[in-house]
Amino acid sequence: MKLIKPIIFFLTLVTSVISFADVFVNGYYRGDGTYVQPHYRSSPNSTVTDNFSYFGNTNPYTGAIGTNKYYDNPTSDFYNPSNSIFNPSNSIFNPSNSIFR
Repeated sequence: MKLIKPIIFFLTLVTSVISFADVFVNGYYRGDGTYVQPHYRSSPNSTVTDNFSYFGNTNPYTGAIGTNKYYDNPTSDFYNPSNSIFNPSNSIFNPSNSIFR
């Protein structure tokens, strides 16, 4: 019975470490024929703030400092819906943006 709590703690710790691990991406060719080198990226999740390229973060593999502010992503601290390509008021189908006014 005394062994159950340490085992549960250990399994919880291992599971949380694994879920935040970086992911290796194999090299591949894009549709336009450009080859993308193999690389690491942060594991996929529902936010952009932990991406290597996010403003202020540092890529541990290259040392590059992130500059992307992700204005179009609602999980970003820099989200600005008025500039978003997904904003209905910026749509080409919005009557006020129509070329037929």
